[in-house]
Amino acid sequence: MSLLVDTSVWSLALRRNAPADTAHVATLQRALAGQELVMTTGVIVQEVLQGTLPTATRSLLLERFANLGFVTPDRGDHIWAADLRNECRTHGVQLGTIDALIAAISIRHGLTLLTSDRDFDHASRWVPLHVWRAT
Repeated sequence: MSLLVDTSVWSLALRRNAPADTAHVATLQRALAGQELVMTTGVIVQEVLQGTLPTATRSLLLERFANLGFVTPDRGDHIWAADLRNECRTHGVQLGTIDALIAAISIRHGLTLLTSDRDFDHASRWVPLHVWRAT
């Protein structure tokens, strides 16, 4: 399984005191330690780095993110993200602009989205988004 890891899971995994003890974090840890492909994209890196981080922590995060696969959205992804967002809205699901772009990238690249954000679960009922679920 190839994963696109959403900011919500990175936030749980990178907590200052200790990573959250969740199935999402355990899945991320297994994927990073194993043979699974872990991907990211610019907006996720940006969201993780936003906020106040000590210089050493920021540098370490940049180094670790540099080792992940990286997907870059193209014009079509942005157009499709708008379409996905509109489709969700017609069904009463509010999907933010950035979340719609993350969904479009995940779908186009055939990635499973590892997220703890329930908005993606709701969206996946109306668009072909594969969201990781604990088994």
